Amino acid sequence: MNSASASHPEPVQPAAWPAASGDWPYPHWIAHRGAGTLAPENTLAAFALGHAHGYRMFECDVRLSADGQPFLLHDDRLERTTDGQGEAVEWRWAELAGLDAGSWHSPRHAGERLPSLADVVEFCREHDCALNVELKPAPGDEARTGREVAARLARSWTLALPPLLSSFSVAALAAAAGVAPQLPRGLLLEAFSDEGLGAARRLGCVALICEQRAWDVSTVRQARAAGFRLLAYTVDEDGEAARLLALGVDGLITDRIDHFPASVGA
Repeated sequence: MNSASASHPEPVQPAAWPAASGDWPYPHWIAHRGAGTLAPENTLAAFALGHAHGYRMFECDVRLSADGQPFLLHDDRLERTTDGQGEAVEWRWAELAGLDAGSWHSPRHAGERLPSLADVVEFCREHDCALNVELKPAPGDEARTGREVAARLARSWTLALPPLLSSFSVAALAAAAGVAPQLPRGLLLEAFSDEGLGAARRLGCVALICEQRAWDVSTVRQARAAGFRLLAYTVDEDGEAARLLALGVDGLITDRIDHFPASVGA
């Protein structure tokens, strides 16, 4: 997670999907980057482990390679979670697909590969899981990332519950809305603000996804009055989880998939 980019896009129509009324259709607990910290983040090994712990919704970070392939990686650079070096957006997918994305985490995950978005879509189809795709564009690549990721999801997703697109980047979400307005969107915010509410309205978002400390009685009331559903990241402590559940937050994104049963608060 990182800070939002500032922009003021033209208003777009909300996704044709209920937000402010009725049951929130997504699972209450969401596994951060697949399995939190228990497996190499944003890999199929992480998704498999999260599923084994009972989670049926996953958050992941998606960006583009130099040749336009959507794939999973959080950082702009490759060094932290792969054996590659440099800016990920400068690598073609054929090169990225050969990197080791598991050895940094633990020896037993040596050789784990970076998954493409298509790989993750197939995993969700096979296991009937929901997905929160965070658009994570490289600097300057916001519009291309939003358009390409949304277009591919619109073509390839076959489950009844659509993927939830999210981003700190207003430009990326606006581009996604332009090509796939039917996909629900959520604006990521580090802090709750009137500016964030306005941006979410212009983007036609169904949800606000805030850093956990941003939610309190006042901000929950304001967001609900504006018609949004509420999600929080990254919820790893019992006290914060209990507080957010009491506030009625709709979704909690966590690293501690081994601690919080996915059914708690559902």
